[in-house]
Amino acid sequence: MANAPVQRMSQLMAKTLRDDPADAEVLSHKLLVRAGYVRRTAAGIWSWLPLGKKVLANVERVVREEMDAIGAQEVLLPAILPREPYEATGRWEEYGPELFRLQDRKGGDYLLGPTHEEIFTLLVKDQASSYKDLPVILYQIQSKYRDEARPRAGILRGREFLMKDSYSFDLDDEGLTRSYGLHRQAYQRIFERLGLDYRICAATAGAMGGSKSEEFLAPAEAGEDTFADCPNCDFAANTEAISYEPKPADGSAVPAAEDIPTPDTPTIETLAASLGVPASATLKNLLVKVDGEIVAVGVPGDREVDLGKVEAHFAPAAVELVTAEDFVGRPDLVRGYVGLQGLEKVRYIADPRVAPGTSWITGANKADTHTKNVVAGRDFEVDAYVDVVVVDEGDPCPKCGTGLRLDRAIEIGHIFQLGRKYADALKLDVLGQQGKPVRVTMGSYGVGVSRAVAALAEQTADDKGLCWPQEIAPADVHVVAAGKALQTELALDVSAKLAAAGVRVLVDDRAGVSPGVKFTDSELIGVPQILVAGRRSAEGIVELKDRRTGEREEVTVDEAIARLTA
Repeated sequence: MANAPVQRMSQLMAKTLRDDPADAEVLSHKLLVRAGYVRRTAAGIWSWLPLGKKVLANVERVVREEMDAIGAQEVLLPAILPREPYEATGRWEEYGPELFRLQDRKGGDYLLGPTHEEIFTLLVKDQASSYKDLPVILYQIQSKYRDEARPRAGILRGREFLMKDSYSFDLDDEGLTRSYGLHRQAYQRIFERLGLDYRICAATAGAMGGSKSEEFLAPAEAGEDTFADCPNCDFAANTEAISYEPKPADGSAVPAAEDIPTPDTPTIETLAASLGVPASATLKNLLVKVDGEIVAVGVPGDREVDLGKVEAHFAPAAVELVTAEDFVGRPDLVRGYVGLQGLEKVRYIADPRVAPGTSWITGANKADTHTKNVVAGRDFEVDAYVDVVVVDEGDPCPKCGTGLRLDRAIEIGHIFQLGRKYADALKLDVLGQQGKPVRVTMGSYGVGVSRAVAALAEQTADDKGLCWPQEIAPADVHVVAAGKALQTELALDVSAKLAAAGVRVLVDDRAGVSPGVKFTDSELIGVPQILVAGRRSAEGIVELKDRRTGEREEVTVDEAIARLTA
């Protein structure tokens, strides 16, 4: 085994901190800064210090090995990209303000790449001309950019982040399914090797486009995604991707709609209390503007509208809530008493729970008045059924009906079956076996490399600090010299022998630093094994400690070396 270099903390460009950074909100942010792994350069922009860079490189190595194992080929494309390909696919506008746009000195438009579907498509268009050139999988590990409005949570949500993005190019849908499956399996191996607890969840495609999409989510309190899983079957999905089918009811026996006086009841809560009915018996109609057009969104009164789902449905159109000014000149719209019955020129989307035949109490389009016995499909029509409610704990599983569980998670990977969206826009064809052009079909697959570091910190840290899995730790063993010259001499000797055997060593040989501070730092930094050259160094006895379990044992130097090199 090749010699491994010894990292000496007396020479290491990293300072540990006793206190959490003032702006740190989540555990990974606090610990990665305190342990000297990263430092903030600007809002959402981070510098990786030596220890952090080693962890990041280890994640890269695992990702690269598993991508190579499925036959993927690594390339490196530019980060500054021309406007034209993104305009051709519509994403120059669809990405909105999160896209970093810039101009060169001649006024030419460019962007900092958030993902590279367009550029990989053009690369294959340039390189592949025949069916014999496909299938092919290409990937890169590169910095990506997103102009986050509110960068937060340290490296979890930054403006610059490291990502592995890969793209498959196949002749037909069967080939795409195979490439998608290869990536799915590779991702499982990657995250298992990294030591991450994760779930594979159905997801939405968003600005990426395409059909099938799945996320790899790491459960963590700091996560910005919410996913649901079923305790009774294998269903798991991001809450943004959960959908239900409308279940029509028999509303034939419901009496005719009838207006009822309801003074001072402009909210669902006041209405339900006044009538003595549950909020679920009422129909809430939220008004939004879609590119300036007023659209009504209907949900049961006991549910909240998920504006993110509404925006996703209408994307790339701009969606915003109506204001008081929007009611001016619209006598048919009475604030707090909006109902769809008899209302014209307003598009209506509704949650599937507002199914045909269901009966509701809703606004009468008159002040201080509501209407009861309003039946969907009889008294008003739904233009489109869209899952727009916030998913709640206990909502029925779409697959088996059991109550769902909700949890927070960090997105660490995402895979998409893009189909021919980008190939159509950029005219990616190859000559097929029959001598005719064949439109290529694509997949897109991402792993958040820097985000995986934060996710691991969130999942594995304890009350003492970081606690890295062996595969990605910055060292295999952290050797601590507990003060005196004899201990330091022994610590350096043991470190050299371990390094000669290929063990990665971080040795704390700092002079003038108390043993207590060194012990605290060894737990904060989180290397899997800690070896202490302490009070029994003269006897050739050291202490071995397992960072995760806290188990410690005094052993001879030779035995310690034997265990750590086994």
